[in-house]
Amino acid sequence: MTNALYEAGINIWGSVTNDGAEYGINRMVVSDPDKAKEVLTEKGYLCRFVDVLAVEIEDKPGALNTLLTALLDSNVNVDYTYLSFNRDSSTPVMILHTADPEEVEICLRAKGFKMV
Repeated sequence: MTNALYEAGINIWGSVTNDGAEYGINRMVVSDPDKAKEVLTEKGYLCRFVDVLAVEIEDKPGALNTLLTALLDSNVNVDYTYLSFNRDSSTPVMILHTADPEEVEICLRAKGFKMV
């Protein structure tokens, strides 16, 4: 997968891989999602788009806890997370998947979090 994306000039901004008994799942945030899906599908990979949130957090102890506590206080369940970073500011960015990303984005912005 990484070679196919490299050859297509696509940058992987964040990634997490999970394995299972029958198959693995690789979740990625990439520089050109449409082209990545096309390239990987041509190589035989099953691909689909999933809406996620990208939340900038401070690079200090407790920053992730602050974000997750804000979500807990709003009764938001997080299905999965993985880490990336803002290339412009070098600030950590948590990638989150929730059942209702649009509503959660509104909630987090209201609590002062910066969405990327």
